[in-house]
Amino acid sequence: MSAPDRSINKWLITLTVMIPAFMEIVDTSIANVALPHMQGSLNAGTEEITWVLTSYLISNAIVMPMTGWLARMFGRKRFLISCIILFTMASFLCGLAPNLPSMVLFRIIQGAAGGALIPMSQAIMMESFPPQEGGMAMAIFGIGAMFGPVVGPTLGGWITDNFTWRWIFYINIPVGIIAVIMAKFIIFDPSYLKNREKTTIDYWGLTLLTLGIGSLQVVLDKGQQDDWFNSTFIVTFSIIAVVSLLTFAYVELKHPHPIVNLRLFKNVAFAAGNFIMFMVGFCLYGSVVMLPLFLQTLMGYSATTAGMVMAPGGIASVIVLPLVGFYLQRHDGKKVILAGLLTGALAMYLMRGFTLQCSYWDFVWPRVLLGVALGMIFPPLSRVTLAGIPRVEMGNATGIYNLLRNIGGSVGIALSVTMLSRLSQFYQSNLVGHVNSYNTMTQMHLAGLKQAALAKGLDIATANKTALEIVYRIVRRESGMLAYSYIFWVIGLAFLSIIPLLLLLRKPRYNP
Repeated sequence: MSAPDRSINKWLITLTVMIPAFMEIVDTSIANVALPHMQGSLNAGTEEITWVLTSYLISNAIVMPMTGWLARMFGRKRFLISCIILFTMASFLCGLAPNLPSMVLFRIIQGAAGGALIPMSQAIMMESFPPQEGGMAMAIFGIGAMFGPVVGPTLGGWITDNFTWRWIFYINIPVGIIAVIMAKFIIFDPSYLKNREKTTIDYWGLTLLTLGIGSLQVVLDKGQQDDWFNSTFIVTFSIIAVVSLLTFAYVELKHPHPIVNLRLFKNVAFAAGNFIMFMVGFCLYGSVVMLPLFLQTLMGYSATTAGMVMAPGGIASVIVLPLVGFYLQRHDGKKVILAGLLTGALAMYLMRGFTLQCSYWDFVWPRVLLGVALGMIFPPLSRVTLAGIPRVEMGNATGIYNLLRNIGGSVGIALSVTMLSRLSQFYQSNLVGHVNSYNTMTQMHLAGLKQAALAKGLDIATANKTALEIVYRIVRRESGMLAYSYIFWVIGLAFLSIIPLLLLLRKPRYNP
């Protein structure tokens, strides 16, 4: 690092980069709960309004892997401040958006600016802490990464209920101003970025990356909704994604100054760490999306109560992360990752045992275990994956690393939602076969429901219809319960499948 870097306290640098990173993480999920309100204000359909979320994720994913290249091109400090300003301005415009097309456009801009904030913050923190304290740096970064998804929906719901959905974007304005001022006076470019050479722009890489990642995100976000490969739309975008990404890999490996340095995957620990992070993203996002959905659709929980089930898990992560950071200063992280994966699998096993008679605390404790597991996995995995990367490539490495986590999450959500839809239908058809007029239990249950309906003054025809409707609702709930149980089991197996890959991780060797 340059002289100015050394003169500034590492904790002050940490606070400076965590503010914009936390702002970006919160904005990834803060709009979710406000979608129904936006739909009415912007005069949009149910499917159309989801582009408020999808547009942000797509542009976010496209910019993320090219963060290191952009920081070298424009200077990291200048690029960081520009991204914060652009993110803040886009947030203001999102709040003012009069219709859906303008909202989607502003969300694309906001997502593009936000896509660089996480990798740059992570890269700066890795440089600000001594190599032996890399685990602590990633633990602190993980606090923001874990706490953001918990705060986002809760904060978004409170603001929407008490003010208007537009304020979920306006609140970024004062935060963004503070972040810009702090970055201006506290962040400095290291010497290797100050002395950067002028390089040619990798136009082919830029175009192919945009096409490939953008198309992939569209496929993952819209696949289940359009019945996957039975849809010409999904098939077309799948072909574009595969061809673009394969061509992109070829072009980047040949280019002298690639927009994404894929040669980093020659480092076995980096390659293995990225694949593990992909799988962890798959498990994390898959479970975090399924649990509140289960609570609200089958258990009848309100959004607020479902949030209260999820919140203790985030708090558990925040408590565990600094403890893991201290441990990593003197010990190898592979054992901690192994313990985290086993704890995650145990949490999924407990979730697999959920029933429709479970109490609030029956749902909370597995979620707390999952939070502990994620707190044990993220810091050591980030440290081992990134420790062997030269500082000049750190921005590029963190961009790739965060991209694979997000893509893993998108795959996890897409697969979980698809399995939920297909399995619910499968189990429902199986259960319906046992609910017939020849089944003694069915006859007894229907008779009891009819008598209850008749006792309330309904006529015989209406009582029969009411009893059948109640039985059908019971069958639907039970089939949904079986589907969720199977999904939690699959995610638990995914946690266990990562364990053999830990053999590819090596003790960190710190490169200058």
